[in-house]
Parts: sequence; C-alpha cells; structure tokens
Amino acid sequence: MNDSLRILPEIVLTIAGVVVMVVDALMPKASNRKPLGWLAALGALAALAASLWQYQLPPGTAYFGVVQTDAFSVFFHVLIGGILLTSLLITLDAVAPGTEGLGELFALMLFGSVGMMLMSSAVELLLVFVALEISSISTYIMAGFRRKSAKSPESALKYFLLGSFATAFFLYGIALIFGATGTTRVAAIGAAVNGTHAPGLLFAGLAMIIIGLGFKVSAAPFHVWTPDVYEGAPSPVVALMSTGPKAAAFAVLLRIAYGALPQLHGHWVPILWWLAVISMTVGNLGALRQHNVKRMLAYSSIAHAGYILVAFTALSADGVAAASFYAVSYAAMNVGIFAVISHVGGYDDQLTSIDDYRGLGYSSPLLGGAMTLFLISLIGIPFTAGFFGKFYVFAAALHSGMVWLTIIGLINSGLAAFYYLRVAVAVYSRPVEAAPVMSVAKASFPLQLALLLTAAATLILGIVPGNVLNAARAAAQIFYSVGNGN
Repeated sequence: MNDSLRILPEIVLTIAGVVVMVVDALMPKASNRKPLGWLAALGALAALAASLWQYQLPPGTAYFGVVQTDAFSVFFHVLIGGILLTSLLITLDAVAPGTEGLGELFALMLFGSVGMMLMSSAVELLLVFVALEISSISTYIMAGFRRKSAKSPESALKYFLLGSFATAFFLYGIALIFGATGTTRVAAIGAAVNGTHAPGLLFAGLAMIIIGLGFKVSAAPFHVWTPDVYEGAPSPVVALMSTGPKAAAFAVLLRIAYGALPQLHGHWVPILWWLAVISMTVGNLGALRQHNVKRMLAYSSIAHAGYILVAFTALSADGVAAASFYAVSYAAMNVGIFAVISHVGGYDDQLTSIDDYRGLGYSSPLLGGAMTLFLISLIGIPFTAGFFGKFYVFAAALHSGMVWLTIIGLINSGLAAFYYLRVAVAVYSRPVEAAPVMSVAKASFPLQLALLLTAAATLILGIVPGNVLNAARAAAQIFYSVGNGN
C-alpha cells in the first residue's frame, strides 16, 4: 500500500483513462461523447489533489527503489496535473459533440500524462525510458488525430519518425552509461562515476541522452519537428504537448545532470550553454518570419526551451529552482494562449494567420484581453509570470558567472518582443479595408474556466510568486542534501 501511495496520481489517471475507454465503448455510436471529457477532467482533478496530498509523504522510494517521491517529483506532478486539467477544459470547448474518436482523445490525454508524471518521479533510467514512451506514443497519436486534415497526419508522421530516432539516442545513451558504471539507477550512477574505468563511454552516453531529451524539449538544433507538428496538430492537443512533455523532459534532465552526473558538470555545462544560445537565437529569429500564429508559437517554444537551459548552467540550487519555476510560468501562459487560439480557430484551425486576429479585442473583449495578457507575459513584462520566470533564470546564471550567456538571453528577450507585440497590435486593430469585425462564438463555461485558471496563474506568479518559488526551492534542495558535490 505504501508503494501505491507514492504513485497515487499515476494510478488515478490510469483508472480514469480505463473508465473513459470502457464507458466510450458502451455508449451508443451516435451519442454525445463530450460528457466523457468531464469524466476525464474529474480524473485529472483527483490526480491533482493526490499530487498535492503527496507533499505530506516523507521522502522515499517505492517498487524496489525505481520510483522516488520527494519535493522535486511532487512539484512536477502538480504542474503536469494542472496542465492536463486545463487542456481537457480547452478540448471540451473546441470539439463538437460528434467529433470522431472523442473518447479515445480524452483517454490518450490521460494516459500520456501518466507517462509525464512517471518521468518526473523515476530514479531508474530504464523506467524513465518506459515512461517516456508512454508519453510519446500518446502524443504521436494525438498529433495526427484529425485524420481528414492533410496537415495532421503529415505532422504526426514527422513527429513519430524523428521522435523514434531521438528515443533511440536516449536508449543507447542509457546503455553506454550502464557499460561505464554498471548501473542505471540515478543515485548509484553518481556514486560510480569517479571509479569508472571507461570515462569515454560515460561522456558518449551523456551526450546521447542530451540529444534524446533535446528533441523532447524542442531545443535547437533538434527542433525541426516543432513548427510542422504545432501547425498540424489540433490546438487543444498542442496546449498539452507543448508544455506537459517538455516539463517532464526537463525534470528528467535535471535529475540526470544534478542527481546522477554532477561531477561531470565540466562536460555538460558547455553543451547546455551552446544549446541555450542556439535555441534562443534560432527560436526568436524563426518566429520573426512567421505569419501563422501556431508556427510563431512553435518557434517561440524553442526560444523558451533555451531560456530554461540557461538556468541549468548556473550549477546551484537557485538554478534548479529557476528552471522549475520557469516551467510553471511557461505552462500557465502557453496553455492560456492556446486556449484562445483553440476557440477562435476551432478544432479544425480555420483561422491561424496573425491577420485573422484583427479586431478580436472588439468582438470579444474577454478573449482579446486574455490573449494580450499571455502575450505580454511571454515577453516578460513586469507583474506577469514571464517577468519573474526570466528574472530568476538570468539572475541565477549571472550569479554563477555566466555573464555572456545572460547578455545573449536578454538580447533575445528584447528580440522576442517584436513578434509578440505584432500579434497584440493585431488583436486591437480594426480589420483591413473597413471589413467587418471578426465574429467569435461566445466563450463556453469550460473555456471561461480554463482562461480563469491560466490568467490567475499568470498574474499570481507575476505578483506574489513566493509560494511557488519556495516549492521550487524545496524541490531543488533534494540535489544538495546528499553530498553530491554540486
């Protein structure tokens, strides 16, 4: 029973996913499947409550030491649970009652989140691989869920092929680390590093793991799948896949870098330094050229992956806390902006050009105001989550002597303001040639609730970030309480 409590959120989501699939199979073919979404949301809410309850559990492992419950894993459990719940609400707003395969979509969102949560608590690299595959297979299918769209299957195929290639790198990296240390357990790897007789094998394994996880977080130069997949996948799916898997992958990278291989920081810090620079620069320069909002946000996500990687180079508890806090901030504003895009463009993404958003602030003050809030947060304007996210990341890097990396990050942040403000200006511009103001359907209750959650998180993290920051700092301390030499 004690072991089960340490993976309680995953158990809740698994049961909810199975129930959704069983009920879906028992329902008449022509019946409305949207109530299944509320059932899935109830499961996500229960998993979120279970994650918060786990904070009272003492740190410990389960299932022969392959899963660990601590402040770090619970922090990311809560984050992923919140992302899942909000994404389900967005999906409920976007899809029509007769959408094909709707029950399967809700179940896949639940099962994918099981893998994401398990990634953050796994301390055995083979279990990390299994959890990564659970998450990845679900997102591959969801990316191509609109089978009647030409772009959706194409994006799913590209995502699957490149994702499988990256997974092979990750798995082979695990094999090399096992060959060098004789173990695949995070704590045991850290203890065996200094006594290894095959350091070259260890370095190669580390590089391959970084490549595999670099794909999952869409860091340049492993980002080529991102724009096409974001454009081709349904917007509610993108809201989940652009934040949840990325947060889980960063959690894994933090465990490996700071928990398993802290002694090798002289090797992985330069790699992550360059990945951060390339990601920020490629992402922001690529976004400047986009006229499609979803492709613009895809390149934006590449840049934000770079910002998080800046915190990795700090080699301190503040750096780990800053990376964790930024993951929460990015999730709040990115899920929020995709909630607006999903409602305006619909499940079929009929409106995706920046010009399509002209006059949104007049036709729907709620959606226009929410989108502007998320845009200025992505820029990093004060009193929003994005400001404190970037502040903590760059402060941690600067305190660790990464002056040039901080300067490059600040320049990239200024560059990003151009394309975010271009969308914000369009939202409050009159349509060209005196065309009528765009007509937008009234926001449904699920969408209003999703916007309330994301907007509140964006403002709270920008005005009173103390509670979340303290939780992030507590999560970071697990890497500094066992004498790992960081």
